[in-house]
Amino acid sequence: MSPLQFLADLANPDLAFLPKALTIAVLSAVMCGVVGCYVVLRGMAFIGDAVAHAVFPGLAIAFLFSGSLVVGGTVAGVVTALLVTVFAQNRRLKEDSVIGIFFVAAFALGIVIISRAPGYAGSLQQFLFGSITGIPDRDLYVVGGTTIVVLLAVFLLHKEFVAVTLDREMTRALGLRVFWLDLVLYVLVTLAVVMAVQTIGNILVLALLVTPAATARLLTDRLPVMMALAPAVGAGCALIGLYLSWSWDLPVGGTVVLTLTAAFLLAHLFAPRHGVLARLAT
Repeated sequence: MSPLQFLADLANPDLAFLPKALTIAVLSAVMCGVVGCYVVLRGMAFIGDAVAHAVFPGLAIAFLFSGSLVVGGTVAGVVTALLVTVFAQNRRLKEDSVIGIFFVAAFALGIVIISRAPGYAGSLQQFLFGSITGIPDRDLYVVGGTTIVVLLAVFLLHKEFVAVTLDREMTRALGLRVFWLDLVLYVLVTLAVVMAVQTIGNILVLALLVTPAATARLLTDRLPVMMALAPAVGAGCALIGLYLSWSWDLPVGGTVVLTLTAAFLLAHLFAPRHGVLARLAT
């Protein structure tokens, strides 16, 4: 299928789910790209994978009672993020240990809950690998509103997030509330992950959070440029991935992730200052 045919399908009223799927994918990529910059710079990629596990019980409960997956996942993720932030204040435990305990426990709870639902195997596959073409209209507005909230929070707290990322102890010495900044960042990651789960599924969501930001990191040394490049890379790959999956009848989530990975590999090779070829030339 040519790009022009794909554009024609996007404008086809009989394929109304397709532009909706594209909108959800692009908004999710933008959110994950912006928040993912802090995740990559803090070396906390594990948190993205862990949050994807944490939202699972909320998704399972929402599915069981025919509720909104977005709302269910958000509530579960925020509650778990709060628990992790509280328990991580105990300096005898490393943050990654607390994350591992609570997020895996949340995922296990989700498995137990969803096992009680009819059509257990099919619904589990939907959660794990995404179902972007079956998203209800109401979720489109939820994702759009969440994107605005996330971007606004990042705009207002950007300096504080950077300070915590670079030096936590210095940030605490300056009188900034590290606990609340950590909690807000975890909540923002949770919101971004919940939106992206519908696009590429629970298992693959880490790619949308980390890969665009890592790609941007290779292309620039300036944080503002990185935070502009990451959502652009994510949105572009979401568009290309959806086009390829629609053209060749491939799974949307897997295709988007492979497109993101290809962009990362190209940056790794050809980045002007940090690419393999640039280093070999010096």
